[in-house]
Parts: sequence; structure tokens; C-alpha cells
Amino acid sequence: MKNKLPYFVGAMLLVTFAAYSLTSFKDTLTPYVSYEQARTAERVVQVAGGLDKSDIDYDMAGGSLRFTLLDPESDDTLRVRYDGLKPANFEDAISIVAIGQFDAATNELAADKLLVKCPSKYQGVETKEYS
Repeated sequence: MKNKLPYFVGAMLLVTFAAYSLTSFKDTLTPYVSYEQARTAERVVQVAGGLDKSDIDYDMAGGSLRFTLLDPESDDTLRVRYDGLKPANFEDAISIVAIGQFDAATNELAADKLLVKCPSKYQGVETKEYS
């Protein structure tokens, strides 16, 4: 039994390290969720949707952008607040991904990051014909 003690301690250290690593990795994942799930989530999540172009409020002095995301499948809406510079071509976006945590006090998703899909990036390139 005396010779097996170092192996047992080593095995316990490896199991502890593996459990800690898996737990830390799981906490860094940011899943895509529905708007309803985002409202009840207690962690950082990602939501995607279209931009309601009639509901965009950008405070340039305060650096705060507020807008509404539309879920094309359920017609649900989610108000988003982003503190930072408004992304270029924001109004032309065909899809926006907001990454953040829902703030129940303001009933908004407080986004830390925005990913904006610009339509011009996915259009075909015009070619010139020379005669």
C-alpha cells in the first residue's frame, strides 16, 4: 500500500485538474439562444436577428447605441443596448449578432459585442468590360 500512495495522489491531481479545466471551458462558451431564453439567462449569451430600422437610437455624446432586434421566425423582438461606437454601415445590416447579458432592470440586452453582417460584402463583384 505504501508504494501506491504517490500514484493515488497523482491520479487525484489529474482528475482535479481535468474537472477544473472542463468547468472553466464551459464558462467561456457563449451559446446562441432565443430571445425568450436570453431574458431568463443568468450568463452571457448570443442572440441574432434582423434590425428594426425604425427603432435605432444612437447617442453620439454618450456613446450609447440602442436598437431593436427582430426574430424572423417568431416575430419576437428584443431591445439591445450597446455602449460603444456604432459599427459602420449599421443601418444597412441584414443580420446582427449581439453578445451580452440581459438586464432585467432596463428590460434590455446589455451587449458587450456586436457582429454586423453587411450586405455589400456578400454581393457579387461588378466587372467592367473593355472593348
